[in-house]
This record gives sequence, C-alpha cells and structure tokens, in this order.
Amino acid sequence: MQSGNNSLQSRRELLMRAGAGAAAITFGGASFAEGAKGQKSGIILGSGEHKYECIHDWLTPPDDILWGDTQGLCQDSAGRIYVSHTVHSGSKKNNAIVVFDKHGKYLSSWGEEFAGGGHGIEVRREGAVDGEGGEEFLYHCDTNHRKVVKTTLTGKIIWEKTTPLEPGVYDSKHAFVPTNVAFSPNGDFYISDGYGSNYIHQYNIDGNWIRTFGGTGSEGGKFRCSHGITVDHRGKEPLLLVTDRSNSRNQYLSLDGKFISFQNEKMRLPSYFSFRKDVMAVADLTAVVTLVDPKGHVIAMLGDGVPDAEPLRDHPRKDFIPGKFVHPHSVRFLQNGDILVAEWVPIGRVTLLKKLRA
Repeated sequence: MQSGNNSLQSRRELLMRAGAGAAAITFGGASFAEGAKGQKSGIILGSGEHKYECIHDWLTPPDDILWGDTQGLCQDSAGRIYVSHTVHSGSKKNNAIVVFDKHGKYLSSWGEEFAGGGHGIEVRREGAVDGEGGEEFLYHCDTNHRKVVKTTLTGKIIWEKTTPLEPGVYDSKHAFVPTNVAFSPNGDFYISDGYGSNYIHQYNIDGNWIRTFGGTGSEGGKFRCSHGITVDHRGKEPLLLVTDRSNSRNQYLSLDGKFISFQNEKMRLPSYFSFRKDVMAVADLTAVVTLVDPKGHVIAMLGDGVPDAEPLRDHPRKDFIPGKFVHPHSVRFLQNGDILVAEWVPIGRVTLLKKLRA
C-alpha cells in the first residue's frame, strides 16, 4: 500500500517513463479557427468526423473556491455537471463538489467531507419503472478517507462504505483506497480499489457484497493501478472495462470478473473512459485524450502534450500550452456530444472539447 505522498511520487515516476517512450507519437495536430470577424476563436483538435474546438478552463469555480486536482466528472439527466476535486490549500471554502449547468454556469458547491480526497464521481438513476420515474444518486470515491459514499444530488449522505471485510483480502499491509465506481445493467455496482490493492468489489443494488476479484499482478485479470472502471455496452453483451494503468493497457472482463482480453493500442497511462455511440474516449494521464473504436483501434489522439506539456504538472497556469493537455485524469462525453476533460494538476483545469459539426 502506498501513502498519499508515495502515490503521487509513483505517478510522477510512471509519467516520466511513459513520456520517454511516447515522445515520438503525435496525432491530432492543432490549428486556429478564425471567428466571424477574423479573430482567433479557439484551437481545433482532431480532423474529419472527430474535430473539436479546445476551450481550456471552460468550467471555473467562484472566487471563494480554488481547484485542487480536478479528478472526477459526471452529468445528470437534467444536464448538470459535477466536478470532484481535492480542493487547493489556499481555497476559502473546502467544497470538493462543484456543480454547473450544461452551459458551464456555476450553480452550487458542497462536499466539505470529501476535501483532500475528491476523486471518482458517478451518477445513477435508481427505482425507475419501465424507464420512468426513480431518483438519481451520486456515488463518490474518496481516496483520502478511503471510502465510497452514496449521496443525493445535493449531497445528503445515503450510506458510506469503507474497507470491505467480506472477501478477507485486507490486512495491515493491504489497504483499501477506492478510485472509481461502475454500474451493471442488473443494478449491481463495482468498486475499483485502484490506489490500494487493485481488487474489484462487486455489490448488488442494495449494497450487499457479492464477490471480489482482481488483485495486483501483470497477468490477465490482475492489475497495476486498476484506476478507472466502467461497463462497455458496445458489443453483443456488456463487459466490464478496467484501466490497468501502470501496465499501460485496459482489460476487459465478464461481469462476474473473468478475464477476456487486453486493449492496449496507443495506451500510455489510461486513467478513465467515457462512451458516445461507438466511440470510447480515454483520459490518458500521459498528456492526451484518445478516441477508440469498438475493436480497440485508435481513431484520434487529441491535445497530445508529449513531450512539451508532460512535465508541467507543478507549473503555474501561464506555462500551460494552449491546445495541449498536461495530465488528463477524467473524461466525459456530454449529452450534446462535446467532451469534458478534468486534469490531475494541483491548480486544476477543466477543458471543453466542443464538437465541430459539418
């Protein structure tokens, strides 16, 4: 188990190694778009069907909140966007959850209890009948307090889960540090212990433990930083998809945890995923957002910051390079097809990749 400081150091070391190996890879060159009056209106990433205007700092908190590492993103059915961050030490408020409308306007903030550990965040509708009714809830992963918390959309706590005792895999040397949550079509949910012991824990919708699988290793079904987790619905049957970040790949498993295959084309340090139709977007901590088709082939690499932007994590914002990512940590296709990217930098950054339509 790594402490918080050791975990950050480990990530830096991994980034240095991955950056060295990826320095020669360049995709999705940037160009400037001309506005109606000939003014430069933005930076264009990608090409063809996958062309986006890059708008850095599209989401910014109010003056009394300073971003820490911006780590998690989700959007509810009403279009509200939730950002989970660690909160900067200089922030007047310790609200780790910041909420915006679909146009990027600030709405509210809360979640002081997640300060220092705001990480993965997901939204799920529960209790619907034939697709109607029900209520949406947020699932939070807090890496500092080592727990998963279910809340209402306004922050009321429903339950908290700490180290699972049922599987008998944890002791003083194997701690639990949850990073993300995924949802199965039958109502089950999965917790990924990405910064702890690399286990995946499966629960039913009532929060009762079903099984545990995974663990640390390099073979199929084992992980070195099972950071991101989701369910991929693009094939004939839904499959569990997990980042194997330190092994520079993703892994597909059955919903009961059996290894199926690797997906590693152009993966450096994959961190999280999002889907829209047949396209998967991967936030890769080594300075790029990668678009992947259902067969695992890369369609585009957007905002590739290797090697120029990769060492800039601890730099002031003025040193960030327009159109290049530093450390994408989370990615989310918005309801309108735009892509939102949150980065693992101590001063936070949330970038909109605005879909350009023919």
